[in-house]
Amino acid sequence: MTIRVVLVDDQEMIRAGFRMILESRPEIEVVGEADDGDTALELLETVRADVVLMDVRMPRMSGVEATRRICAGDGPRVLILTTFDLDEYAYDALRVGASGFLVKDAPLNDLVSAITHVHLGDAVVAPSTTRRLLDRFASDPPVARERRPVPEGHRLEELTPREHEVLRLVARGLSNAEIARELVLSEGTVKTHVGRILAKLGLRDRVQAVVLAYETGLVEAGDR
Repeated sequence: MTIRVVLVDDQEMIRAGFRMILESRPEIEVVGEADDGDTALELLETVRADVVLMDVRMPRMSGVEATRRICAGDGPRVLILTTFDLDEYAYDALRVGASGFLVKDAPLNDLVSAITHVHLGDAVVAPSTTRRLLDRFASDPPVARERRPVPEGHRLEELTPREHEVLRLVARGLSNAEIARELVLSEGTVKTHVGRILAKLGLRDRVQAVVLAYETGLVEAGDR
C-alpha cells in the first residue's frame, strides 16, 4: 500500500524537512507541495492524494478554510500540523472536518503512524488531547468564532439509547476498550456501535462525533 501525501506549509524549509523524512519510508509518496490554502486547493485539482498534511497558520487562505473546502467534497483526508498542542486553530480545523492533528515536532514514527491511521479512516487525536481541546474551546468559544450549524441529517434522535450512551463516552475521550469496560460490552460490540453512530449521523470519524456531541449539547465541557 502506497499512501499519496500532499504537504501544505508556508515555510519551504519545513516542507523540505517533511518531504525528506517521509520519502525515507517506502509506504509513503509525497505527490506535491503547496505554500498556502489557495495553492493547495489548486494542486488537489491536478494530483490524486490520500492524505494532506496541512499547516493551520498560513497567509492568504488559512489551513482551516482550506480544510473546510477539502472536507466539504470528496477530497482526501486532512491531518493538521500545528506548533502547539492546545491550538485554537487546530480545534477549528477539527470542527470543519479534519481527521486529526499532530504537533510538528512529533517523532517520525508518530507522524507515519498518524498518516497511516488517517488514510485508513481513523481519527488521530489522543483521547486526553481531545478532552483538553474540547474542555478549552467548547465551553467558552470566542465571540468571533463562527459556530458551525448542525448539518441536516445529523439527527441525534435517530440513535438508539445504547448509541447515545456510547456517543457520550466517545465525547468524553474514552477509547473503545475503555467504553467496553464502562458498559460491560465486548470491544467488538463497541466498535460496531461507533460505526453505526458515524453512519447515522453522516460523520467521517470519531473526532467529528466528539465535536458534534459538544456542539449539540449532548455533553458539556468538563463532563467526565
